[in-house]
Amino acid sequence: MIESDSRMRAEIGEAPGAVERQEAVLAAPLADLVAQLKRRPPRVVVTCARGSSAHAATFGKHLIERYLGIPVAAAAPSVVTVYAEQLRLEGELFLAVSQSGRSDDLVEFARAAKQGGAVTAALVNATDSPLAAACDVVLPMEAGPELSVAATKTVVASMAALLRLAALWTGDAALARGVDRLPVRLARATELDWSEPLAALRETESLVAIGRGPTLSIAREASLKLKETSNIHAEAFSGAEFLHGPVSLVSHRYPILMFMPNDEASPGLERLAADLREKGAALHVAEPGPAGPGRLPALEPDCAEADAICLLQSFYGMAVRLAELRGVDVDRPRHLNKVTRTR
Repeated sequence: MIESDSRMRAEIGEAPGAVERQEAVLAAPLADLVAQLKRRPPRVVVTCARGSSAHAATFGKHLIERYLGIPVAAAAPSVVTVYAEQLRLEGELFLAVSQSGRSDDLVEFARAAKQGGAVTAALVNATDSPLAAACDVVLPMEAGPELSVAATKTVVASMAALLRLAALWTGDAALARGVDRLPVRLARATELDWSEPLAALRETESLVAIGRGPTLSIAREASLKLKETSNIHAEAFSGAEFLHGPVSLVSHRYPILMFMPNDEASPGLERLAADLREKGAALHVAEPGPAGPGRLPALEPDCAEADAICLLQSFYGMAVRLAELRGVDVDRPRHLNKVTRTR
């Protein structure tokens, strides 16, 4: 549960309303985009994003590959902006995700993708931005103004919008029902008490976040937020990748946050969690059920992808409290600006 009066806290609380509002605003542009994609199905989807938006794009990658079987690749903007190469994207989908829509590399890559024959779509909070103008279809996040430097509600709104896209594109009724219930469940997730690891995390300088399937993007976003708001060196891994080397870092002095998925990926992470406990890890697992030693409470299972977004909402509340314990002003993280422009 969030208790501070920071701007970041207020914007976390606005996420459920943003997700509820976006349904009506996204209906027409999503229908337009999906109609194009069904007329000419892409063989590949190329995403382009930076920072927290890149984690939303990773969430979209899971959805599209899992439910549509279409490979999703993350663009390297430098191919266009630095090396001046043109990619061959005839008939493919280019999907940019950005809060501000003003990063020059995303805008330039979007223009190049369009010239290369791609159907281009921009999932943005600022619909009057250069990125929106550069793309064929504009998908509004509808998050409203986000003033806190550390993005929260725009990330949640981005993931919800991508879930809406996947539900409409696939016609999957379970995904559609999951996103319909998401605003109410996000509000409930905001109130869950994730204070259990705060004492340990207050003193740490390094941390690992682990997820898999729909929660890999959540782990990546959590690691970034811990860097931004608490100055903690945090790294994120899939549960499988963690065993290929990073597991050697495990000790009781090196905290691990694990975001448990509510789907076929959970048994593997449950086995990993048991193994890490045997190795003496300082493990904190977010999973359904009440809080307890080494356990962060989560809502009862519903739709696995929507559940992952709810885990992120609960984590954001914990991140605010942790930053305060560490003496960091979450609204003024050092060395950061709200809009970062790269090329």
